[in-house]
Formats: sequence, structure tokens, C-alpha cells
Amino acid sequence: MLIDRFGPRRLLVAGALVMAIGQVLLGFTSSYWVAIGARVLIGAGDATAFLSVMRILPYWFPLKKTPLFTQMTAAIGQTGQFLSAVPFLALLHGPGWTTAFLSLGATGVLIAIAAGVAVADSPETWAASKSTADPEEVREKQAPPSRIPIGTLLLTVVKEPLCWQGFFNHYSAMLIQIVFTLLWSAPIITLGMGLDPAAIGVILTVNVIASMFAGPILGPISARLGRNRVLASITFSGFIGLAWIIFFLPEEPRGITAIIIVNIIMALFTPSSNFGFDDIREDLDRRIVATATGMSNMGGFFAGMIAAQLVGVLLDHSSQGAAYTWADFRFAWWAVIVTWAIGMTGLITFRIIVARRRREQAEGGRGSVRIVDSSDGE
Repeated sequence: MLIDRFGPRRLLVAGALVMAIGQVLLGFTSSYWVAIGARVLIGAGDATAFLSVMRILPYWFPLKKTPLFTQMTAAIGQTGQFLSAVPFLALLHGPGWTTAFLSLGATGVLIAIAAGVAVADSPETWAASKSTADPEEVREKQAPPSRIPIGTLLLTVVKEPLCWQGFFNHYSAMLIQIVFTLLWSAPIITLGMGLDPAAIGVILTVNVIASMFAGPILGPISARLGRNRVLASITFSGFIGLAWIIFFLPEEPRGITAIIIVNIIMALFTPSSNFGFDDIREDLDRRIVATATGMSNMGGFFAGMIAAQLVGVLLDHSSQGAAYTWADFRFAWWAVIVTWAIGMTGLITFRIIVARRRREQAEGGRGSVRIVDSSDGE
């Protein structure tokens, strides 16, 4: 909502500064609760980055090209995994904790400056900022055409089936990637499969590389499929879930080759979680794109948070206080599969609702979804 109200450029700058403050706090504090607060700041600042880019894209590029740029944005973001694993880790082991996090804070300030200087919300605002016209006229050109009241904005987004389709698209395709890479990968690999801890780095590196290659490939697929892109995402999400079901079928632990193959499959298809954003960008009023995308972008993280916690509960129940084993992980992973199945059900359901509405609009000769807003009479 802040991006739709104040513009993505301002939020990119503010978000980078908020992240920088969080990193600096982490660098100096020895208090657990201050560290938690700093981590909240980092997460809040980070949330502005991807959503701001999603808001900028339709103003700068043709809609047929934006799916590619969406995936490229996500793929380039994966380089952060490499930075954290190599130079940041070297700083931690070398100069130490404070130097490492202060370096991240300084980088955040540099990014804020770069966003303030090099980013414009649209070609019009860029031209206006370079104009020699009267400053008052420039401010008028930079202002949004009309502001939608917060209540209208929220109600429109929450009632919009496209937003829920995007929510469950992100949910079903992103869920298992989040649960595995952000929390349960190391325990599964070392405790469940009995592999050496060095295998963790190999497996996660393969995952990141596959993700980076997959994004630019899936972008053109989304553009070519158009309004049928979510059907592809349903298929891709199905492959991810099926791969993990097959992985946990044997009663004896799988080897490293099997977990690498599963990670490649998961990483190749997870970027389809962004397909729902393309439908939102093409069909909804541009003034609500960031809010609608933000709601959809909650899907995978919401589901991942729930499933990751449920895995822990089931592991504790199964292990009865002993060290986790392969059998415990086989039992606990049902929490992930059931959560994923709920997401797939939601995605298919809202895909049907959206398709039915589009048919009705086509028969009635109506165009894309619009907002009822007294300020512009739409």
C-alpha cells in the first residue's frame, strides 16, 4: 500500500536505509531481543525491494516483456546467496562479526543512494525531473493521477480473485523451497540422510544455480502462454510436490544424488511462483498493482512459516526426545505435503473462478478489471 501511495522509488530508498539500520544494529548488539528487532527491520526493508520493482516494470516496459524482467529480477536476487556464502562468510571468519555487518549496512546506504539517483517511477516522472519547466509544474507531473482511499484499496484487493489466484500460485510453487532451504535442509541432509555437513553447501549451491538459470527461461514461457500461464504453474508445482513424495518413499535414506536431483527439479520450477504476478500486472489497475502483488507475494512465505513449524512439531512427536532419524523426517514431511496440497487446491479453485469471469467478460464485451473509485468516475 505504501508503494502504491508514495511510489516505488521512495520505498526503495527507505527500504534500503531501514535494512542498513538493521544490519548496523546486528553488528553492535549483544542483546538477543535487540537482534530480533534488527532482524525485523531487515525483513521489513527487504519487503520493499521486489514489490517496488514489480510496480515499476509495467511503466517502463511493454507488458509482453515484463514477465522476463520479473524472472530476471528474481534470478539476479539469488546472487545474494553467493555473497552471503563467500565474501560475507570470509568477513565473519576474518575481521569478525561487527565488521561483517557494518559492511552490509554500508552497502545498504550505497544502494539507497543509487535508487534515489538512478530510479524513476515512470518515464514521465524521469522526464519531469530533467525538465527546466516551472517546479510547480514538475511536481504536478510527478504526482499520481488520483489516490485511491485505503479502505477502497484493501477491499478491492481482498475481493479480487486474481489476487487470490496469485496468492495460491506463490503458495504452492514456493512453499517447499522455503521450508527446505531456509530451515530444514541441514537437519535432513545430516541427521536424516547421514551425509557429511560439507554436502549442505554443495546441495544448496546447486539449488541456487538452477534457480538463476530457470528464471530467465520461465519468463518467456509466461509471456507466451499469456492468460494460460497459471495452468503451467499448476503443472510445475505438481512436479515439485511429486518429486518430494517420491524422495521420501523408501524406508532407507536416499543418497546425495537423489537430493541433488530433487533440488534441481524444485529450483527449476519454483520461479513459476511469480506467474500470478504477471496476470495481476496485465489485468488490474496500475494504481493497485503493488498492493495486489504484495498480497500474492505473501502466499509462499505464509505457507512456508506454517509448514516449517508443523514439521518441527511432528519431528518432536515422532522422535520422542531422541535425535531425529530418516523415519522421523518421513513422518514429519507429511506436514509439508498436506500444506502443499491445500495450496494446489486453492490455486485450481481460483483459476476456475478467474477463467469463468474472463469468459463472462468476453461474452459481455468488457475489458480488464477496473476499480470503482469516486475520484475518477471509473
